[in-house]
Formats: sequence, C-alpha cells, structure tokens
Amino acid sequence: MRRRDQGQPGSVLIDIKGLVVKAATEQGTTTILDGVDLKVHRGEVVGLIGESGAGKSTLGLACMGFTRGGVRFTAGSIHFDGVDITKLREKELRENWGTRVAYIAQSAAAAFNPAWRLLLQTTETAVDQHIMTQFDARAKAVDLYRTMRLPTPERIGERFPHQVSGGQLQRAMVAMGMVCQPDLLIFDEPTTALDVTTQIEVLAAIREVVQRYNTAAVYVTHDLAVVAQMAHRIAVMRNGQVVECADTRTLLSRPEHPYTRELLNVTNIPKEAAEEASGADVVVTVKNVTAHYGAQMVLEDVSFEVRQGETVALVGESGSGKSTTARIITGLLGPTGGEVSFNGATLPTSYRNRSRDLLRQIQLISQMPDTALNPRQTVRQILSRPLNFYFGMTGARCLDRVKELLRMIEMDPETFLDRKSSELSGGQKQRLCIARALAASPSVLICDEVTSALDRLVAKEILRLLLKLQQQLKVAIIFITHDLEIVRAIAHDVVVMKTGKVVESGPIEKVFAPPHDPYTDLLLSSVPRMNPDWLSELLALRAAKASEAETQSNNVYALRNAAPR
Repeated sequence: MRRRDQGQPGSVLIDIKGLVVKAATEQGTTTILDGVDLKVHRGEVVGLIGESGAGKSTLGLACMGFTRGGVRFTAGSIHFDGVDITKLREKELRENWGTRVAYIAQSAAAAFNPAWRLLLQTTETAVDQHIMTQFDARAKAVDLYRTMRLPTPERIGERFPHQVSGGQLQRAMVAMGMVCQPDLLIFDEPTTALDVTTQIEVLAAIREVVQRYNTAAVYVTHDLAVVAQMAHRIAVMRNGQVVECADTRTLLSRPEHPYTRELLNVTNIPKEAAEEASGADVVVTVKNVTAHYGAQMVLEDVSFEVRQGETVALVGESGSGKSTTARIITGLLGPTGGEVSFNGATLPTSYRNRSRDLLRQIQLISQMPDTALNPRQTVRQILSRPLNFYFGMTGARCLDRVKELLRMIEMDPETFLDRKSSELSGGQKQRLCIARALAASPSVLICDEVTSALDRLVAKEILRLLLKLQQQLKVAIIFITHDLEIVRAIAHDVVVMKTGKVVESGPIEKVFAPPHDPYTDLLLSSVPRMNPDWLSELLALRAAKASEAETQSNNVYALRNAAPR
C-alpha cells in the first residue's frame, strides 16, 4: 500500500469496526477481540488500558494488520487511511511495516540485534526501502537521538545495545521507529520495566516526538497514571471488548462503566496488611559486599539485614545494583569483597558449592515469567520438578502436594493442572512462578520486579497473595522493585540504592518521611500521579530548578573572577 498524502490533522487514520479476532487452542477456539470499534485520528494518542488478557496488545497489533501465530481476523474491518488492511496479503502489509506504521515493543533488549550497532539498526528500514540515502538516514537518526534526549547523540549510535542503559535503549527504539516518519506509532508497554526516573525521561521524549511530527499513536499500558500523561483519549478494555472510551480528563473525572471505576479506585495493599515481625531472627545478612563485572565495579560496600517474616525492599534506578545484589545472595555471581550470611553462617560465594538444602532455602522469583517457565511443560510438570529434586517426591504424594500448592496460590487444580504455561495469563504465570518457589519450602523469597509487567488489579492480587503466604509461612522476602507505591504498601524496611551504593536504608516510615535524602526525594517525586498535567508540571519545575542552579553557578563564577587578586 503506497504512502498517501499526510492528510489533515484530526482526520481519521484508523477506523476499526466490529473487529473479531480468534485464536486456535488445544481446547478449541478462543475469542480474543469481540466486536471492537475504535477510531484513531491523525496527531492523536489513544491509550488502551485494561487487565492482563483484555486484548490490548492484540488490538494494538491489529492496527498494523498483524496477528500472532494461530490468531486470525474472523469478522469486522480495519481501515488504515481508507484501505481495509484485513483484506491485504502479507506482502502488501509489509510495505507499511516500519515505514507508515512502527511498533515500539515492551522489551527493547529483545527487539535489538545484539551484534549490530544502534545507528545501523536505526537506519536499516529507511535505507532498505529506498526512502532516503544512507547519509540522510544517519543525519535523521542523530537528530532523533537528540530529540529523544540521548547523551552524545552524534556518537551514541556507534554503541552496541548492551553498551547503553535500558532507558536509553528504549528511547533508541522510539528513534528507530520514527526515522521513516510513520503515520502511526504503536507503543506496547514501552516504560513498564523502567524505574521511575528513567520512565519520566522516556515519557517526556515520546510525547515530544509525537507532538513534533504530528504522528498518531496507540499507547498500550496497564498504568492509568502513565497513560493519563500521554493520551488524548483512553479506551478501556475488558474480556476482548472496549467497555468505555472517552477523552482523558472526562474518563478520569467522570468514569461511567463499573470496571473503569474499579481501575481508577484500585490501590495497593493497605499498609496494615504487612504485619510487623518484631523480635524475629535475622535470616540473611549482607555485609560490606563489593562486586565487579570485569573491571567495572557494580556494588560497593552494600550492607543490610533481612529478618524472618519481614519484607525488605530494594529500590533505585536501572543500574543501581538491585538485581546484582540478588545474584550475589543466590550465588549466581561471586562478590569481590564482603560476605553474605544465612542464619549466621557464611554462604559459599557460588551456588555450585552450596548444598542442596541451602539452594532450597533461598528461592528467586524472576521478573519475566514468560522466560522463566518452559512453555511446553504443564503446570503439573513445572511444580513436580522441585518437589522431586528437593524432597524426592513422586506419584500420588507429589500430585497431592502440587494440588495443595495450586490451592495456596488460588488456582483451581482441576482447571489448571494439565494446562501448559503458554496457555496461562500473565498473572497466572506469575502465580505459578511463586508456587514453584514455594514448592521448595524456602526461608527466603527474592522477588525481582514480580509485578512490573502486570496490571494494577492483577498486581494487587499477587501482592495480597505474597503477604498472605508470608504471614502463614513466616518466610522472609527481599522485594526488588521500582514501584514506590508497592514499597509503601508491603515493606518493613527499605534499602535505597544508586550506582551500586546504599544511599539510605532503614524502616519504611523513617526513609520515606521528610526530610529525604536528595536521591530518595528524586525517586519519590518521579512517581506518576493520576493527573493529566502532572508530567508537564514536573518537567517545568525541574527546568526552573536547573535554570536557577545554572544562574547561581554563573554568579559564583562571576564573583570569583571579579575578586581582587
């Protein structure tokens, strides 16, 4: 489909009517989208929100005529600039992909080729499709790097993906999508895995590039506070249907559908649910730990304690050392200084040198259940393996324990026992990861961003489940997160980390009460609010502070030069 004239701002670019999308499963056919109607105008950002499995990503991909394997359009139409793309062949659709419509994925690390430099990947589509020369494409890429507020825009393109931070890579992917100046951008949870300060930079850069090029955008997310900063209109999805669609301010102030009101009213677990375990024994001690990746120091003199039945939260920006600390505790990475103790005894630095019982006692729940679970294995197989490995359970005894674990995480054994992990929703997969860790009967659970990819309703259920299990089993939890609202809700102690160092630590009431450490204050001020003007006001405030600081610096410099010698 050839590029048409850009059209008038405000004209309809995407017109979806009665769209039905179905997927083939082993149990039969599942309806993913059920009679969806949606319009996207030029220069407009439409937010898609809803819980896991609502059909948000499927609808976003449908805007470019794409469906995943085993999924197909069965009814309705999708008119892109007047052409029904459900009727086009894949070859015709591919003429649009990357040129007229660009997809910005959730995981930038998975979207880039690790063997190619950023600049080559950014300009590839524009050059291959003969939209511009290599010289012009490179100049365009550098200009977009600058617009996306990337450091040293003239040189950052020479780096490989692993040589930049997660936030920088996410912005580079937006630049890659914008090189051909597409009519439509599809953002699929582009800031989900980012810390709050990095998220601010990415959101500001995305908004600037959308406004600058008058591009239409579909913004898929589960975070209402984030989409409130980006979208002109918000469509609320549930069970494959759009249950409500309105302009952002109207939807936030006067929601009509009960489910929308539920989303707006959802809060994290009340603080009183996290009971104090006063006088409990120390289970894990991290003492003066230092670690390196090659010659680069990534942890420096990190110390904290975790008590039985309590939760310690590790917070900080990307690259602050949170996950590296978890790797040290689990023995996946050896420290170059300091030690980690478990129940008063120093742990061997490598998991290979730890006994089976020590391995059992400390369990890690990873951030991405999709990569942590074998999609070919059933729930029964996944939960049976640790039972067999740690306790030698087989047969009926093992099956009874598997069913008990499923009931513990509030999943019906009769329904889920023989399902493959690939047939579960995001929240169900995360519950399964928790059950697999609990199968080892651990003393310590390390939760590495276990709710970052989940919508608020599902995240709330997961957090309630973790607290319930903690109270029942008296397990200690190390909770790694960038969501400070979750920290307020579930943590007893908090450790604030920056560039591998502990900036501040102690009871949650002390650390989060003013006066704050400047870095802690930066983190707290970066948590999005359910106010469409919040991002603009925050950016204006920070720009004013930066200008004031620069003026003061210039005044000091002038006074020093004017002083008699």
